[in-house]
Amino acid sequence: MVLVKKEQLLATLDKIVNTPILVVGDLILDRYVWGKVDRISPEAPVPVVEVVRTEDRLGGAGNVVRNLATIGAKPTVCGLIGEDEDGQRLRDLFSEIGADQSGLIVDTSRPTTLKTRVIAHTQQIVRIDREKKGAESPEATKRMISALEGSLDKNRAVVLSDYGKGAVSLPVLDLLHRASTDHRLELHGRPLFVDPHPKNYGNYHAMSVAKPNRKEAEIASGKSISSVADAFAAADILMKRWNSEMMVVTLGEDGMIVKQAGEEKGVHLETMAQEVFDVSGAGDTVTALFCAALAVGSSPTTAGVLANIAAGIVVSEVGTVAVDIDRLRSHVTRWGEA
Repeated sequence: MVLVKKEQLLATLDKIVNTPILVVGDLILDRYVWGKVDRISPEAPVPVVEVVRTEDRLGGAGNVVRNLATIGAKPTVCGLIGEDEDGQRLRDLFSEIGADQSGLIVDTSRPTTLKTRVIAHTQQIVRIDREKKGAESPEATKRMISALEGSLDKNRAVVLSDYGKGAVSLPVLDLLHRASTDHRLELHGRPLFVDPHPKNYGNYHAMSVAKPNRKEAEIASGKSISSVADAFAAADILMKRWNSEMMVVTLGEDGMIVKQAGEEKGVHLETMAQEVFDVSGAGDTVTALFCAALAVGSSPTTAGVLANIAAGIVVSEVGTVAVDIDRLRSHVTRWGEA
């Protein structure tokens, strides 16, 4: 078992407060329709949901922004929204958490990505997606590149949250990769943390940290992962393929592994989850905590433990949620005393 003192974890949380971090990627509005089911429709063999309440949350890269804000960091968001009510709703949600919206770009050629989940008695019944995949308009690309160039040097770290919706275009990747190779972004200075998507597996080629989940790592590396040893082997393959200084592979109930280039052995961290109700957004929580911890100079092991504890909290709730700093401190204290 890897030992990290709780004082190290708490000190890292203190350092994260007010740390500026740029989040680039696909923005999604997550809408939750909560209701109850008492009967089956006479029109078709489907449940009739009586709506009790509707709730909107930040999804996709927006959930990374939200997680950073709730642990006290100062996130700047760079991504695309449509010229519609859902885009305005995203603006409102970013305003509520105090995120810098200077990189928020309106693309009139596409709607804001919306995922609507209908939930009854804690069970998701159906999900309805409204989106337009593919590259953004040339004008939106130009404005996004301009926003990125003006933000890179103002932030302590950059998160690229790729959901394959089109915001992470080749020009965006080229800019970030150039910044990574000319040392504007580097592991021990200003890390570039990439949460990858299969759409761009062939386009990643320079980063500080990549964080695929088990399935993503299997697809990208071509190696089946049925053990921790397999995960380390896949991480080695991907570090070479993507020219990454570090790999973090999340393994669900098997926790996560952290491996640095040039190291013979990596670190396996077992899951901290006590109960699992919904894994939605847990990966975004890991991304936010791990990147923020690296940004303030913490070791990969400290970053991994913090991210693991936070992920264990969010999977115990229904829907995409962000971990609160006070709740995280409480869990860190209890973990350190165990």
